[in-house]
Amino acid sequence: MPRPRKCRHVAFKPDVTYFKPQGIPLRFLEEVRLSFDEIEAVRLKDFEGLEQEEAAQKMQISRPTFQRLLSSARQKIATAITTSRAIRIEGGNYKLSTEKGHQNTSNEK
Repeated sequence: MPRPRKCRHVAFKPDVTYFKPQGIPLRFLEEVRLSFDEIEAVRLKDFEGLEQEEAAQKMQISRPTFQRLLSSARQKIATAITTSRAIRIEGGNYKLSTEKGHQNTSNEK
């Protein structure tokens, strides 16, 4: 039996969770699906400019796990951009940390 996944702490949940190439109708598009924890890894590393160790601590995961999330997300984003696919952000095993310190838990798959 595989080991259960730890919840990843996510501090940002985007308002927009779907992106598509301009000029291509939805019915003709394939999708790439990113989880909220993958987007959080990209946000912390590429947008916030944090080092991997610090970003992993914020998400309360190990540095190797953070690296796997980041690599997976970057590969999916590159695939979507280079092959004209839509990006859907959904799911994952995460806890949403709000500004007031409360947490909402989501175990979406």
